Amino acid sequence: MTERAPALEMRGITKRFPGTVANDGIDLGVHPGEIRALLGENGAGKTTLVNILYGLVTPDSGEILIDGSAVRIADPADAIARGIGMVHQHFMLVPVLSVVENVILGDEVTRGPFLDLAAAGGRVRALARQLGFEIDPEARVESLSVGQQQRIEILKAIYREARILVLDEPTAVLTPQEALEIFEVLRRLRSEGRSVIFISHKLDEALAIADRITVIRRGKVVGTRLPNETSEAELAELMVGREVSLRVDRGTSRPGDVVLVVEGLHAKNDRGHETLRGVDLDVRAGEIHGIAGVAGNGQDELVGAIVGLRKASAGRITFSGRDVTGASPRELQHAGQAHVPGDRHRFGLVLTFSVADNLVLTNYHDPPFAYGPFELLRGDAAVGRRATALVEEFDVRTPSTDVAVSSLSGGNQQKLVVAREFRPDVKLLVLDQPTRGLDVGSVEFIHRRVVAARDAGMAVLLVSAELDEVLDLSDRVSVMYRGRLVATVPAEEAKRERIGLLMAKGAA
Repeated sequence: MTERAPALEMRGITKRFPGTVANDGIDLGVHPGEIRALLGENGAGKTTLVNILYGLVTPDSGEILIDGSAVRIADPADAIARGIGMVHQHFMLVPVLSVVENVILGDEVTRGPFLDLAAAGGRVRALARQLGFEIDPEARVESLSVGQQQRIEILKAIYREARILVLDEPTAVLTPQEALEIFEVLRRLRSEGRSVIFISHKLDEALAIADRITVIRRGKVVGTRLPNETSEAELAELMVGREVSLRVDRGTSRPGDVVLVVEGLHAKNDRGHETLRGVDLDVRAGEIHGIAGVAGNGQDELVGAIVGLRKASAGRITFSGRDVTGASPRELQHAGQAHVPGDRHRFGLVLTFSVADNLVLTNYHDPPFAYGPFELLRGDAAVGRRATALVEEFDVRTPSTDVAVSSLSGGNQQKLVVAREFRPDVKLLVLDQPTRGLDVGSVEFIHRRVVAARDAGMAVLLVSAELDEVLDLSDRVSVMYRGRLVATVPAEEAKRERIGLLMAKGAA
């Protein structure tokens, strides 16, 4: 049987930026009714490649063919007109608008000079049903879960009749259940003859969803595999260029004194609803205490209260024997607390600032980064030395420490936050989704650093939506369900099935 002609081909795509070659002669093709997974380390060039396809970046050389014909894609409007849709890693939605308003934005349905929201709503509702979505077209986007917002992004692309759909890290912020639901949508799109390019760091997801898997390393294609002819270990080695340990050896912990005590803690979410309902928790020096739970069960409020970003409505927080309930983030940082936030853009970085400036965000006011009688003078040389050392130590892929953080890949942005917060003087390390968006090599590196921090005597509180991460790293595991801790068990009793039942039902 003759193989179908590719719906899309990218031939010899090359793109250089100052100090780096993002894409180096890349060839990639995807057929109608095929899901092609694209794997690679942070900064390997995956996002640059699909941004070229979507008209956001102009290649230095190479060509793009759609249905066998060479095309020039000048901008996103041109890509959309040619049947290409893209779902970005960070959603491009307007929170205050409704679902239907977001879907039709830029492609409005009108009756005469007026916007016909009723007709648009009917079309969006029918399309959602076709895709198997349960979404109220009138709901405001800001009121929806992250998983529902992901569906809206897909809905936007299909509404514009995309035949080739590109998803950049579509499951990075989703719960495991939400990711499975997105996979069902992708399989439905494949059965309709659409082509999907699926970018991910998660090897198990690529093996589960893809028809073919292509791996990029440092801007070049290093291999293409069929899922039934490869393994996570082989794909990891292709991505990183060396053998990678997919599970961390955390060794034996030696817990010391209690560093953090949370007693009867209550807190409200951003809408004023109480989502934390009487949490009791302690973390000891020299241990990793993991918090497992489906997203939205109070983890954000717990972390926010502990690090001073959210006011507790009741209860008490004690840190190193001192009552710090209501203390500011700066006070807590000076007392020896560090925090890797779950949302790096909102709470971890200033995207318009340089790499160097972001690496001193939490202590720019301290010597040697500030000096003089009132610590108002800036020590640029000290800032530069710190940045150079941390970028090398944590393998942050950047052409310079002077470039804006917004120019880095999501994974390298995350490594930047981790590099800043893993300070040797820290007593309590609060990690909220610390490996979100990281490739397998970077995950291995961060996991080893977490264990090393514990072994150096730090108390570590780990909150992660990745159950395997919690189980692999933690010395004790607590499960959050509907704003309460429903169980705390030592690592040897934290079996996946039992923890999964506690997460889903609050009881095993």
